[in-house]
Amino acid sequence: MRKVQVYCEPFCIEKGYQFEIHNVQYEENDAYSCFLHFHEVHEFIIFEQIDGCYYYNQGESRLIDNDIVFTPALETHNFDLSERPKSWYIIQFLPELFNEVELQKASSLLQHGQHLRLPQKDIEIVQQMVKWLHQCYQNNPLSGESLMLLRLIILWIAEHSQAVTTPNSMPITSSIGYEKLSPAIDLFRQNKSVELTLTEAASLCHISPSHFSRMFKSIFRCNFSQYSLQHKLYSAARLISQSDKSMTEISYELNFSSPSHFISQFKKQFAVTPKKYRSEIKQKV
Repeated sequence: MRKVQVYCEPFCIEKGYQFEIHNVQYEENDAYSCFLHFHEVHEFIIFEQIDGCYYYNQGESRLIDNDIVFTPALETHNFDLSERPKSWYIIQFLPELFNEVELQKASSLLQHGQHLRLPQKDIEIVQQMVKWLHQCYQNNPLSGESLMLLRLIILWIAEHSQAVTTPNSMPITSSIGYEKLSPAIDLFRQNKSVELTLTEAASLCHISPSHFSRMFKSIFRCNFSQYSLQHKLYSAARLISQSDKSMTEISYELNFSSPSHFISQFKKQFAVTPKKYRSEIKQKV
């Protein structure tokens, strides 16, 4: 049976839940997909096996086994990973959780994206707690034990981890190019689908189409039309996981030319049809 691949962005917190946790595993040379993106929830990724780079608002840093990354809601980030086997737990939770009194100190330390590293003794403790949380979540994501473990993991990471510094890397959002592109980028933050041609996007940013195209590709590592399509497909994945809308309704809401075109593009991106993807989400993969 085909192993289900889990991506960073499409997973979304179900209505009524405060968080979700998923275990992600890739064998050597398994296809992996990610692109420069953001989401509306806070996110911890606790790596087990990993080799690659984390791109975030503080810059770029090299990932090694057992590292942790935290990315807050609406912060742009990306991963570029090698073909070696890799595995991690991804925890996404509502930003409102940081309003709790007991988490306010931790939240003050987690105001922006961070690449974190724990001492060896704390790695074992955190990884064991994360496995317990995953088990509790599968049994009952709304249980007191699940929420207690989530809070404990956040507090432990905030207390015992150290930030990995990136002295030779400029933050993405501090680059002149990113600032010039911000009028177009903001549209992606605010909308599930952005229907702009490259020329229209360039005009919005008050630069020429050729300059816009070169600048966009240098920052996002794909061209504007590819990014627009990926953004729509990830929006579709969120709608599939969070709503009961039909594939036809989703395809037209996101301005695909037809349901068949939407299904074809979705399968090309995620190696599974939208219908199968919804079924897998419901099974809590």
